[in-house]
Amino acid sequence: MRYMMQYDIIETVRNTNQWLGATAKSLAAYPVFALSPFPVIKWMEAWGEVTERTYQRMTAKPDWGILTHTGSDGRDHLVNIEKVVERPFGDLLYFRVIGRKKNPRKVMLIAPMSGHYATLLRSTVKSLLVDCEVYITDWHNARDIPVSAGKFDIEDYTQYLVDFMKKLGPDTHIIAVCQPAPLALAATAYLAEQNPRAQPRTLTLIGGPIDPDANATEITDFGRRVTMGQLEEMMIQRVGFKYSGAGRKVYPGLLQLASFMSMNAERHQQSFYEQIFRVARGEASDNDKHNQFYDEYLAVMDMTAEFYMSTVERIFKNREIADNNFVVNGHKIDIGQITQVAIKTVEGANDDISAPGQCIAALDLCSGLPEHMKASHIEEGAGHYGIFAGRSWRDNIRPLILEFIDSNQKLKKQPANRNRAA
Repeated sequence: MRYMMQYDIIETVRNTNQWLGATAKSLAAYPVFALSPFPVIKWMEAWGEVTERTYQRMTAKPDWGILTHTGSDGRDHLVNIEKVVERPFGDLLYFRVIGRKKNPRKVMLIAPMSGHYATLLRSTVKSLLVDCEVYITDWHNARDIPVSAGKFDIEDYTQYLVDFMKKLGPDTHIIAVCQPAPLALAATAYLAEQNPRAQPRTLTLIGGPIDPDANATEITDFGRRVTMGQLEEMMIQRVGFKYSGAGRKVYPGLLQLASFMSMNAERHQQSFYEQIFRVARGEASDNDKHNQFYDEYLAVMDMTAEFYMSTVERIFKNREIADNNFVVNGHKIDIGQITQVAIKTVEGANDDISAPGQCIAALDLCSGLPEHMKASHIEEGAGHYGIFAGRSWRDNIRPLILEFIDSNQKLKKQPANRNRAA
């Protein structure tokens, strides 16, 4: 009950701030204040608008917003988002471009389960739609999953990936972004042993902690400093009565968001301060740069406690992937059994979350894979988010991944269109 009270207290604080913002905005909108010569009324309305929007989106899942796609024929094609596989803790989505001939490149994006929704990869999906058939894992918010659905830890996560890969077949190209990189590697090795015909064609790992100790960061050091008991005491709470997952133990998204914000508190504070004055001057819009960024950044989701705790303990503390000792459903996976799946790693030179060296460690683990089927790339000047979104992704990394896919694609090559990706 103590953990549930903590969850509800945090939600109460969020709800109160949203209400205060809405109240200030509504109060300042009364016609009687229109004649006031004091700018404080306009500032109060702007503060209320920014505050209400900020706290409101913390509990709302963003929309994909991918409605159409301009094809090589110059026509706008509608995009349908379809569920290929439905599971309690996550679905496999397909972005079907209506009226377009199917592209031989079939890509499955594995989105991270690290506090944000899969929509964090919206721009990545848009850029890949130009040249690929795109699928993506869409993980669900743990607060909305009833306790009756059972547990979900990193073994369950890996089994989900295995099932998704089986569903799409052996002509699939996997791209795992950040957190899922080690588990995507494990899922591929699992298929190499248990069902070789279902293995994907290629596996691209982007900025993932395959070996967290290869180049330690603040995040990996934190995992070393705290005990599992301390971590559970500080981070784990039970979902409150407001949501369908009431009683489920989770690592709350709002708690993780507070950690994210504290890392760059001054920058975030300045950004909101400037936005309030832009709204007061009438210079802000619903889709301006500030709102576009924070609409996604502030939308957070809860992770199951067992997934968060097992990730810290088994990936970071015990280094089960790095030492090739990972076990799924009682079966010890041997990453060295990967012999037919081409693997490429991508790292950012300025990545302070998964520093260079952590991801490329996957290539040494694949001892049974021929050297000509291994590739790596370090993007100079790129941070963590830059290696899967933004200019570095569009100009350099995306074309390199498409070339890697084509060089290991048994089907006819399709030229990557660099211009239309932007």
